[in-house]
Amino acid sequence: MKSIPDHLLQLLGKSVDQIETPALVIDLDAMDRNIQRMADFTRKHRVRWRPHAKLHKSADIALLLEQAGAIGHCVQKLSEAEILAAHGVNNLYISNEIIAPTKLRRVAQLAQDLDARGGRLAIAVDSEVGIELLARALREVTSPGIIDVFVELDVGQGRCGVPPGEAAVALAQAVAEHPPLRFAGLQAYHGRAQHFRTGAERRQAIAQVIEEVTHTRDLIVAAGLPVHLITGSGTGTLIHEAASGVYGELQAGSFLFMDADYARNERDPAQPAFEHALFIKSQVTSANDKHAVCDAGHKSHAIESGLPTVHSLNGESNEAEAADEASTLRFANGGDEHGILHPGSTGGWLPALGSTIWLIPGHCDPTINLHDHMIGVRGGLEGGTVESIVRVDARGALR
Repeated sequence: MKSIPDHLLQLLGKSVDQIETPALVIDLDAMDRNIQRMADFTRKHRVRWRPHAKLHKSADIALLLEQAGAIGHCVQKLSEAEILAAHGVNNLYISNEIIAPTKLRRVAQLAQDLDARGGRLAIAVDSEVGIELLARALREVTSPGIIDVFVELDVGQGRCGVPPGEAAVALAQAVAEHPPLRFAGLQAYHGRAQHFRTGAERRQAIAQVIEEVTHTRDLIVAAGLPVHLITGSGTGTLIHEAASGVYGELQAGSFLFMDADYARNERDPAQPAFEHALFIKSQVTSANDKHAVCDAGHKSHAIESGLPTVHSLNGESNEAEAADEASTLRFANGGDEHGILHPGSTGGWLPALGSTIWLIPGHCDPTINLHDHMIGVRGGLEGGTVESIVRVDARGALR
């Protein structure tokens, strides 16, 4: 277990002003509201909820989500699963393919360990080679637990998975031929659709996915195999999978914190109103009449989905939504250790030296992976109090 440094523990009970910068900060009140909205949404639609831990990489947060109703967690990496399991998370799904025999032996051991304490491990496959190697690794374990296997469909991501239809039938049959593998259903996640900007684009994309998934499910059932579950979905499209009557489980994870990229999506009225809950606290360390410089560069936030936006006092993305254009700020690339802050309009406002600047990361998942800890604040970013230090247990868990 990663230890929490004394200088962070000493922040507990202190004002948010005492947090040194740059720091990754959770608005716990906003996070709690997001959790409650997701729990209410999944209960209303009678679907299971298995959030993706690749977002937060924290056992404490995983267990908190399970207390709120999540039935387990998805991960993308075996090492993430091992770390969460070591901290008491018992229902895990590796929604990714693993081929290396050394890793598959670890999968088999993890399945055995979870089974011994009443837990369950699941994994995705998209090849007969992968199925055979997985079965071989399980046969080498003395008392392996039964492992749930999902056949992954490529429903638009253009990454892993087999095409919907007959190819998936053949893989489902191959799984069924290898006890203790259990064919559990289909993995169908359209990652690209999460970031289609208009509601109409997302609705159209998922309508096509549902048609393909339904057809594939019916072919597998006709071949004599039950399809226990269809799992997938993400924060951008969950309203469509939940309402489909086809998906039984949602894997959305980003709803917990949201980020600047998701904020660019047009919100569907049926979508729960998730809030930004993850921020980078930064300070202005240099200023002139043209721009200001803050101490949060690329080592504190990921940029593959765009640069951070500046959070305004009214709780919206400053760059995109603040009503007074003269008070907005635009964040620009300043390199590894710096961010450049420009006024939103010619002659507009710039923050003074020493000012606090709150940034909304462009993409939460890889941003969190840059930090060892997140600082949980209760009572708001302005005048709140540090309530918790959250370990990023699976930081750097890439294998």
